[in-house]
Amino acid sequence: MILLDLRRLSSVADFFVLATVASQRQMRAIIESVETDLKRLGQRVWHVEGREALRMRAAAHPDSWDGLSWVVMDCGAFVVHLFTPPARQFYQLERLWGDAPRTSITS
Repeated sequence: MILLDLRRLSSVADFFVLATVASQRQMRAIIESVETDLKRLGQRVWHVEGREALRMRAAAHPDSWDGLSWVVMDCGAFVVHLFTPPARQFYQLERLWGDAPRTSITS
């Protein structure tokens, strides 16, 4: 997982969080965790793009990607990007935001 600091580069968000996920279950768990943690802090996720596609695909094929490759969570000051490995490599947001200071986050 990588944290990009966009504060000096963009007014879109202060930070991008970029993460690669191994399964739909992991993607759903991260979405739910971010929402729960923000709610506990009195904040909220403003919008999740790709969530409905994730729900529909997970209901039909819980362990299959079925074309879903990227979920974006707009959390105001930060935006969480969850990618499948091929999508992470294809979009290369680290390269697009190459001037942004970055921090690797391990869990």
